[in-house]
Amino acid sequence: MEFLRDLWGYFKVRKKYWLLPVIIMLLLFGALIVFTSGSAIAPFIYTIF
Repeated sequence: MEFLRDLWGYFKVRKKYWLLPVIIMLLLFGALIVFTSGSAIAPFIYTIF
């Protein structure tokens, strides 16, 4: 949790709020790949990329 606090402090001080959507999308894509890797819908997810 300290990492997230430091990251938020960096965004606040440097005014880099535009990076938040980029980081959120990367986390969502990573979670999508991890959670669907062992399921039956995995071939359909990989065709998106």
